[in-house]
Amino acid sequence: MTGEPTGCPAPRSPESGPRSEKWAERQIALRVSVYVFVTHAIAGFIWLLFYLGDHADK
Repeated sequence: MTGEPTGCPAPRSPESGPRSEKWAERQIALRVSVYVFVTHAIAGFIWLLFYLGDHADK
């Protein structure tokens, strides 16, 4: 068993790859931006429905 590969990948350094802190911060910022945009878009659509319903000919 000495000198044989175990099949496990070598550990990454904390500064490389998609697991770095900078990458995680970017993912969080993107996710928050998308959630804020989608929430406002849905709220705007609901507001539009109320506005059109209020001004519809009855």
